[in-house]
Amino acid sequence: MPPLLNAHALSKKFGIAPLFQDISFSVSDGDRIGLIGPNGSGKSTLLEILAGNIRPDAGEVALRKRARLAKVAQVSEFAPGETVRSVIENSMREAKVPEVEHASRFAETLGRTGFADLDASAASLSGGWKKRLAIAAALVQAPDLLLLDEPTNHLDLAGIEWLESMLQDASFAVVVVSHDRYFLENVATVMVELSRSYENGFLRVEGNYSKFLEAEENYLHAQQKHQEALENRVHTELEWLRRGPKARTTKSKARIDKAHELIGDLADMNARTRTTATKIDFTATNRQTKNLVSLENVSYSVPDRALFSKLNFDITSGMRVGLVGPNGSGKTTLLKLLRGDLQAATGKIKKADHLRVVYFDQNRQLDPEILLKRALAPDSDSVIYQDRVIHVAGWAARFLFTGEDLNRPVGRLSGGERARVLIAQLMLQPADVLLLDEPTNDLDIPTLEILEESLLEFRGALVLVTHDRFLLDRVSTLVLGFDGFGGVERFADYSQWESWQEENQAAQAQKNTQKEKPRAATPAVAQPARKRLTYKEDRELSMMEETIANAEKLLQEKLAALHDPAISGDAAKLHVASVELETAQKSVDALYARWAELEEKLQ
Repeated sequence: MPPLLNAHALSKKFGIAPLFQDISFSVSDGDRIGLIGPNGSGKSTLLEILAGNIRPDAGEVALRKRARLAKVAQVSEFAPGETVRSVIENSMREAKVPEVEHASRFAETLGRTGFADLDASAASLSGGWKKRLAIAAALVQAPDLLLLDEPTNHLDLAGIEWLESMLQDASFAVVVVSHDRYFLENVATVMVELSRSYENGFLRVEGNYSKFLEAEENYLHAQQKHQEALENRVHTELEWLRRGPKARTTKSKARIDKAHELIGDLADMNARTRTTATKIDFTATNRQTKNLVSLENVSYSVPDRALFSKLNFDITSGMRVGLVGPNGSGKTTLLKLLRGDLQAATGKIKKADHLRVVYFDQNRQLDPEILLKRALAPDSDSVIYQDRVIHVAGWAARFLFTGEDLNRPVGRLSGGERARVLIAQLMLQPADVLLLDEPTNDLDIPTLEILEESLLEFRGALVLVTHDRFLLDRVSTLVLGFDGFGGVERFADYSQWESWQEENQAAQAQKNTQKEKPRAATPAVAQPARKRLTYKEDRELSMMEETIANAEKLLQEKLAALHDPAISGDAAKLHVASVELETAQKSVDALYARWAELEEKLQ
């Protein structure tokens, strides 16, 4: 069978700088391709070209006949008035899904994505649930190929694990742009990096992220050896050329031409392999105080529940605390309490005298009209960094911006470039405590690695909220886990928190089952060890009653439609109604069967 998609000799540039040139590759059934590369290498643009939303400057994309393609954009926004239900229904209509399949696809897709309130306003959902809804709208189209652009941005850790599980079990092919290294490790079966440092503009490796790193190291090592050999040959040819050979013979002329060709090859290779990296170094104060912040019996609640209660915790110099938990569990709230933007309902937060706290907001906003040079240096053409005066051009170069970029409006920068601007602003503020709320969104992997090193070297205290599990494991010395119901526990690392969470969910599911089923008055006997549901199964079970209720409601609607005189008198409409009723009945039967299966696993 031919590939799902063939891309041949694709080239694209904006202005005079090419994003990529002569890129050719294919996507086959079942591929899960992880697409990575430095900010500005053209990953999102390439996805748009594959989706048919942007035309390449050269080359072509061929999609297999009758193959269905769906794309989830990097930013998920919905119009006012749209609900979860209407977004899914509109997506099916736009994809021309047959009416007879709407009910079954609707029930299946929402069951997989975990939405409980189908009439909730789509625009008012949190960033993580907006992303889930966008993914659900793509899944309901039953695509053969799904394109995902940074799907883990704004998802909480539970949401990322859900997405991983869904993609691992998917029957369709996937091309996903992501900088989440654990996500790529768990999901990708093929890795592709777009980068000008490769001879063909990209490197494709069969396997996950670990396999890619091995192959990349081998490639770069071989390239370095080739570069050294080429430098030696060019050195020899330059010495020969300096002696002033005359192109009097065919042999001499050929050698002169070859020498110039080698010099050109070396110049191209040097240009490709020249490495540049963002220089990130947060400035700590010279404070000698060890204890910086103390939380004593701190509680905070929102109208419907407590986020945390009686929290006792000390933040000391050198401590790096990672905050984890579901969306809405209180992580950002705690950062705002530490900063002083909010006041605790009960308890006290004691801070050292003249404590300097620097905060990185996940909803970071930059004026899109302001020029880059003013965003980097608001008051003059220079900045003061670690008691040194640095011209704005030099400061911009630390973050991989050129002199030409300085007069570009911030609104024309990519997401990763805007993130670098905000980090540049952050670095100018000496801090005792750094509060970072999702600082990794939109950053490419090389910049993430430099950020990690900078946070490890920072001498003050750090409190970090991030969905990047790799960074969390590498940087944090302590993890505070929020359960979303007011409880907060301490853990050594993310893995320990994850295990604790799974055990709690399994215990809660078991407790709920025992409440629903009264015990018979029989003598106690030894019970076999209960099987533990997976996270995905436990979530499915917790929502099963509501899912079945919705399915049964739909069944009743189809039954009522069958008896509608306007339909019963029309043979064509009657046939369609009969098929829809049968589909709805099968959906209800399947849900009851699945419920019984999950209940049995808890016996």
